[in-house]
This record gives sequence, structure tokens and C-alpha cells, in this order.
Amino acid sequence: MGHTRLYRNGTLEAEGFPVADVSEHVKDPSAVVWFDMCAPTEEDLHAISEELGLHALAVEDALQHRQRPKLDVYDSHMFLSVYAAAFDSGSGQVRIAPAAAFITKNALVTVRQSDEFSIDEVVRRWDEGATLARHGVAFLLHGLLDYVVDSHFDTVEAMDEQVEDLEGTVFGDRPVGPEDQRRTFELRKSLVTLRRIVMPMREAVNTLLRRNGLSGDGEMTPYFQDVYDQVLRATEWTESLRDLVSNIRETHLTMQSNRMNLIMKRVTSWAAIIAVPTLITGFYGQNIPFPGFGHSLGFWTSTALIVVASATLYRVFRARDWL
Repeated sequence: MGHTRLYRNGTLEAEGFPVADVSEHVKDPSAVVWFDMCAPTEEDLHAISEELGLHALAVEDALQHRQRPKLDVYDSHMFLSVYAAAFDSGSGQVRIAPAAAFITKNALVTVRQSDEFSIDEVVRRWDEGATLARHGVAFLLHGLLDYVVDSHFDTVEAMDEQVEDLEGTVFGDRPVGPEDQRRTFELRKSLVTLRRIVMPMREAVNTLLRRNGLSGDGEMTPYFQDVYDQVLRATEWTESLRDLVSNIRETHLTMQSNRMNLIMKRVTSWAAIIAVPTLITGFYGQNIPFPGFGHSLGFWTSTALIVVASATLYRVFRARDWL
């Protein structure tokens, strides 16, 4: 027995009844039926296709695992493809759960690939807004979209907190390590994934608002408009975070390059200072007579040259901020 519900005149009349009874309930114009299918086979979908008169292309799309989020409008029904999202803060990855829905005049059929798409959360929204049940399928469709869009918004909000932590590493005292680089890469990759499922939702929800009758009567329009506003906010937030993570990554690379230049500058400066004593001691280490050869004057002269030349180079490099 799957998830099933029967609404009549805005009241929940029955739930948990066998899917085989759905066809009888659908024939009643005053009834609104919902039933859920988790990981159905091709035969299962073709069976409901015959009962509800679904288009072959819609059934084919429901079987595909990498379908783009969209809303297709046919003569007798609509087909909706969506993805719920969740963010794993530990790995920095976004988990997505696909789902599809067939929407007729008095029936909503949800098709999930797995239990990762929490249909219980959708049902909870229907129960919380039970006063709107009189609007029939539009009420059920709103609850489904509300759950999906809220999952997008919660995901991008959680990712924003991760990005704020990464911002703190940009100008931190410690160098950027491999862990920070991995987190930056995973976040950027996750934002690309999230963008692929958030951006098309704007078009899908906008289709509901533009076409007369798809969002139910006029009383449900503000609710769908609210979902559309959430879609826009999630889309804009995703885009801004994507740009921000790219900027953080570029800044990390720039800071690493600057830090490396500073290190090379210091190493070169110290090498130049050390080269002076090497030059002087090498000169005085020759096995041929030179001014001061065999006398203590030669030792003190070389020592004085080493001290004066090294001190001069140190002051010059220090003044130029090379040391």
C-alpha cells in the first residue's frame, strides 16, 4: 500500500487506501486524489497512463533519471519535474533527489526515484495548510512546490555559512592549506549543481502564474507568487555565491603567489648578503701575495669589509622592504 489521499469538498476523507481504488475516485468530479509512487517500473507508469490518459512523452520523462526541472503542459494534464536539495556540511556536497508529478484536473500523482525525496514533508505542509484544501489540485501542487523551493533555499543558506568561513581564510595569518582549497573546490562544484536545478524552477513556476487556470482559482495565486519570489531569491543567492566562491579561489591563488614572491625576495636578499663575505674570504684565501698577506692587517681589513658590506646591503634591502 502506497501513499494515497482522497479529498472531497476541501476535506480529507480517506488516506492509505489501495492504489487500485484510485481509478474509481478519479471518476468523481467532486473528489481530488493524490497517490505516490516510489521507484516505479515502466509497467507501473504505463498502467496509470491508461487510467489518467497521460501523454507518452510525459511518461517517458518520468522514467528518466537526469531530467531537467520543467513544467510541460498537455491537453489533459501537466507534467512537472523537480529536484529537492540538501547540503552536507561535512563533505561540502549537495545531494539532490529527483521527483516528477502528473497533474490532472482532480488528481496529483507524484513519482519519486527514492526515499531521499521526503514525501512526508510535503504531506506535513498539506496538513498545516488544510484550510486551503478546498482549492483541490492547486492546493496539492502548491505544497509540493513549496517543499522543493524551501529545500533549495535551505541549501543555499547553509552554503552561504560555509562561504563566510572561507572568506575568513583569505587574509588570515596562516597560509591557505590543501583542506581550504578542497572546500573551495567542493563548494564551487556544489553551487554549479544547485544552479542547474534552481534556475529552471523559475521558468516552471512562472508558467503556472502566466497560464490561466494552472494555479487554480484566484485565491491560490498569491501563494504561487510567494513560491515564485522564493525561487527568485534562491536563484539570485546561488548566482552571487557562485561568483563569490570564484573570487575567493582567485584570491587564494593570488595570495599564494604574493606570499611566494615575498619568500623569494627574502631568500634572494639573504643570498646577496651571504655572497659578500664569501667573495671577500675567497679573495683573501688566495695562495698568492696580496696587500696585507701574512700580516694581521689583512685579517682585520677583510673582517671590516665583511661587516660594512653586509650591514650596508641589509639596510638597503630593509629600506626597500625586501627583508
